[in-house]
Amino acid sequence: MNTRIKSILGIEEQDPAPTRRNTVKSPIPSEQPVIVRNGRKVGRRVFMKSLAVGGASLLPVDAVFADRGDNGNRLGTITDGDAAILRFLAAAEILETDFWQQYTEFANLDGPYREALETIDEDMPSYVTQNTNDEFSHQDFLNAFLVKMHKQPVHLEPFRTLPSSPVAPVQTGRLTNLMHLNVDTSWYLRYRSSGNPDFGDSFGQVVNIVDRPGIPVKDQSLYTSNQMQAIANTAAFHFAMIEQGGSSLYDALSLKCTSLLALRIVTSIEGSEVAHFEIWHDQVGNAPAVDSGDGLVFPDLNLDEATATDLVMPRPCKFISADLPLCSIIRPTSIPLAGATAAAHFLTSTGLFNGQSNAFFDALFALARRADQAVRECDGN
Repeated sequence: MNTRIKSILGIEEQDPAPTRRNTVKSPIPSEQPVIVRNGRKVGRRVFMKSLAVGGASLLPVDAVFADRGDNGNRLGTITDGDAAILRFLAAAEILETDFWQQYTEFANLDGPYREALETIDEDMPSYVTQNTNDEFSHQDFLNAFLVKMHKQPVHLEPFRTLPSSPVAPVQTGRLTNLMHLNVDTSWYLRYRSSGNPDFGDSFGQVVNIVDRPGIPVKDQSLYTSNQMQAIANTAAFHFAMIEQGGSSLYDALSLKCTSLLALRIVTSIEGSEVAHFEIWHDQVGNAPAVDSGDGLVFPDLNLDEATATDLVMPRPCKFISADLPLCSIIRPTSIPLAGATAAAHFLTSTGLFNGQSNAFFDALFALARRADQAVRECDGN
């Protein structure tokens, strides 16, 4: 990782490089994506300026901001460990925002894909847009808060090198890839079980979704209705997979926060992630059984009592100690399974970063490592 990229990410020392994907780079076209913000559309560069991040530069971390919070009192400070946690979460939210924006562009476009989403639920396009706007709010807030605390924010624009879908309404460089997804559907069984990955329990796949697009990759008229429904179903399972993972990530990292201010931020945003997960968990139950004709089969989930679609509340499971009563919770929450490094490995394995550069993975895993190395100073560490 070069010095400029390390400076952008607030990384001082070189971290060991993880296993990387093959690099596929494409130039960033001049057109700017359309971003939905509070019911109106703005260009990406306008949005980035609102973050005090423009081009390849950053607003100095000692920029002038009001020092008072919602109660009129001074906000106080956060530790370097807290900043590392918030910095990784900001990076995660920037990456989330990037792929949610791609989903929004297609969900808001009249055509077979939107119709397939509406087959799952007529409100799906609206929910996708709302989720996208929430992710924008998270990345905006976290970066702005870091600057307010005189800490380095996160800037991933140099990594916006991935191509859009060839038929995307907006052609521009992306951070994430929705065209070759490996969607982990084991969460569906996990939340209907009394098992918990923190205790070593494992779960199978409800649907085997391997190297599949979550958005159209060719002219929509060229897909059969079953193929388009399979793409929409893939997206629906991907929505829930991402948000349940975010719920666990925020919960795990909250346990490392030192200041009450950082803890308040992490747990408050976590509540939004949980709300997203519950919405998408419920929506997945409406995904129709369909055979794409080329190897992807979505079953009727109500044919098996273990996958009944009305079981959307997290079933009580083992928690803290196996000899305690079962408890309905988010799971997993342990750092090895739900921490920043685990999240980075998980997202990489799903194909979301297919084609990203070595520098991107260096940066992502360095941010993750520093977040996981944070400790609660009030615990005597």
